Amino acid sequence: MKALLIYSGGMDSSCLLYKYRDDIKLAVTFTYGARQDEAQTACAAYNCKQLGIDHLIIPIDFIGQYFKSSILKGGEAIPHQDYDAENMKSTVVPFRNGIMLSIAAGLAESNGLDTVLIANHAGDHAIYPDCRPAFIDAMDAAISNGTYENIRLLSPYCNMTKREIALEGKANGVPFEHTYSCYEGRHKHCGDCATCRERKEALAGFDPTEYEL
Repeated sequence: MKALLIYSGGMDSSCLLYKYRDDIKLAVTFTYGARQDEAQTACAAYNCKQLGIDHLIIPIDFIGQYFKSSILKGGEAIPHQDYDAENMKSTVVPFRNGIMLSIAAGLAESNGLDTVLIANHAGDHAIYPDCRPAFIDAMDAAISNGTYENIRLLSPYCNMTKREIALEGKANGVPFEHTYSCYEGRHKHCGDCATCRERKEALAGFDPTEYEL
């Protein structure tokens, strides 16, 4: 496998980076006007450098300019309750994964790669339509049918919980202190937003994160 990873610098995609470090030939970070862009991009650059993996940072600023989501700069307040479907609905960035996957497929074919990796997980299914198995299957078919080399889309964490991903990442030596999750986008994780709460639960017992709360 010669893979391209869509790599945010967050916890899940970092676990995927370390899991497939020998197969990933290119990691791509998209910046799109999210509050956490700078912090996550710095983590992505650090981990790619540590593993000697080529890293591209591609701005898709039109998302931040024209789309609506609470995680975008200037959006409504970030939810500070539990990570559930109703509470997290405001954090959806419409069709974000579809846009990123389309660009990733073109990059993969342009670079002679045969696989695109994405790190969506089971906890996202109820909240984000473009993280669900049916969407992944449809995009896999579209990417395969739309490329000369029939590039495939792989989503190894699609049916795993975040805790299961974290435990696997721990076994693979992921430096979780160099991953970023907080939707507030502060220097330190706020510790109270829904994504910080989810992160704390996933990393319980081996969490090196410095939280404000």
